Amino acid sequence: MNKKADSLLFTGWAASLVAALGSLFFSEVMKYEPCELCWYQRILMYPMVILLGVAYVRKDFNAALYSLILSGIGLAVSIYHYSLQKLSFLSENAPSCGRVPCTGEYINWMGFITIPFLALTGFIIIFISSLLTLKAIKEDQ
Repeated sequence: MNKKADSLLFTGWAASLVAALGSLFFSEVMKYEPCELCWYQRILMYPMVILLGVAYVRKDFNAALYSLILSGIGLAVSIYHYSLQKLSFLSENAPSCGRVPCTGEYINWMGFITIPFLALTGFIIIFISSLLTLKAIKEDQ
């Protein structure tokens, strides 16, 4: 058994769990209605809690490939969403996202930490841990 891959898989699962619980906290406790891009990020994040949790319990390190793909797509969506919020030339021409504008910032801690930034951080952690898991199992073979 590869202890490094085991720890990395757990790290990815923990990051996905924290991100999912954080998004549920913002929507269910704080009553912040998610915009359309937030929903896409949730669609990519929530399955990884189950995927990586089952993979960790079963020691199925190859599941890191699936979380690598999901988190890579999530990275792109989060970067775009965060750019809509923080780059004026994008936010001025942002498409309408529905009832809640994607340029809206429910939180803005320290001037740069917004909800899409938090999602981006989660996706980065999962992406890197998935990539390193795949590298560790490849080296172990």
